Amino acid sequence: MSNENTSGINRRDFFKEIGTIGGSGLLLTAFPWLQSCSKEDKALMVKDKEKVRIGFIGTGSRGQYHLNNLLTNPFADVIALCDNYMPHLKEGSAIFPNAKLYTDYRRLLDDKNVQAVMIATPLNEHAHMTIEALAAGKHVFCEKAMGMTLQECLDMYNAHKKSDRVMFIGQQRLYDPKYIKAMGMIHSGLIGEIQGIRAYWYRNNNWRRDVPSPDLERKINWRLYKATSQGLMTELAAHQLQVGNWALQMLPETVMGCGDITYWKDGREVYDNVSLIYRYPNGVKMTYESIISNKFLGLEEVILGNKGSMQPEKGRYYFEDVKPAPGIMQLINQIEHKMFDDAFFAGPTWVPETANEDKGEPIMDKMVSHDGASSVGALGDGSIELETAFCQSAISGKDAPGLLEEAYYSSTLSLLGELAMDEQRIITFPEEYKIPYLNFA
Repeated sequence: MSNENTSGINRRDFFKEIGTIGGSGLLLTAFPWLQSCSKEDKALMVKDKEKVRIGFIGTGSRGQYHLNNLLTNPFADVIALCDNYMPHLKEGSAIFPNAKLYTDYRRLLDDKNVQAVMIATPLNEHAHMTIEALAAGKHVFCEKAMGMTLQECLDMYNAHKKSDRVMFIGQQRLYDPKYIKAMGMIHSGLIGEIQGIRAYWYRNNNWRRDVPSPDLERKINWRLYKATSQGLMTELAAHQLQVGNWALQMLPETVMGCGDITYWKDGREVYDNVSLIYRYPNGVKMTYESIISNKFLGLEEVILGNKGSMQPEKGRYYFEDVKPAPGIMQLINQIEHKMFDDAFFAGPTWVPETANEDKGEPIMDKMVSHDGASSVGALGDGSIELETAFCQSAISGKDAPGLLEEAYYSSTLSLLGELAMDEQRIITFPEEYKIPYLNFA
């Protein structure tokens, strides 16, 4: 992969487009994970052609997505693959044919040549695999959400704090250029004081996959059963709840909601229709909805300020009245090069649908569509940037400040939302599961 041009967008042009996010103080508080490796560290990695030796656990659909990205990542060397479902292991091996194959993750962790592991298994495997990998001295990248329970999330967090290893969780929006630009604009006051957030993710897909035999139903369709999944909350909402915290720079105190199975009545145990309200200390509410039997609205986090609104997924913002003075826009579009030194950019996995005909203003003037054409549209989803940052951090041994805390709270808030729906009551965030939050007091 070239450092200068990836998926149709020139990096120099991108840096000119990304603009300021309000100065170095804001860089350190709102985006600390982007400072994990210095420019000098990255330059030395490139010069010495350093790569981290990765063992990959879980070679299903999400695992293969990461593996295909890692094929062209100059900082990654995938040397081992593990899956206890042979068809998936075979598919992963087709991507990295020289990788050593394992069916028991513990044998992979015993492999002294493996420096880091990436985990893309069902949710119920995340906590113990991550904790065992850290104990084995491996750097860890684990897909979101962190764990099945609040206690598992806390155990993972504490295990990392006791280790000297790097740990990343798959919250790719934290590395998505358009989200970073959008948050900088929000924190600079462009849309005024946030009055509400409406987050939603609509699909028309039952999540069910064909199984070759009935005894594999729960193994392959693990997302549908309570023993292995927390459904829409941990699979989808975990991404979007983090965006609300990021925008407001605080954590919600309570959550209430309703969940039901309204359409896909096929024996599944997790909801296919959820609606929740998260209340922040200042009285602002974030609503969250997900339905997987209608895709008309697509996905978005609509951040509503008294002066305007932001749609980071769509890549647009809207003013309530008149546009701000040119001087404000000039301030927003100043360059802050060090944010994105040696980042890699690529096209998105999909472009969200929208029912809003008001075109608004683009967050970034130059973006790349899913077919690589230059246009005003979605850029990337941050996955390649996140994977690259993990590899660089594993090589340098320098963690990404704030990343784990963001992932912890997105995971625990997802689980509290699920609990609120299951128990049909208002849930207050338990004090015993609160951790220091680097961004906020």
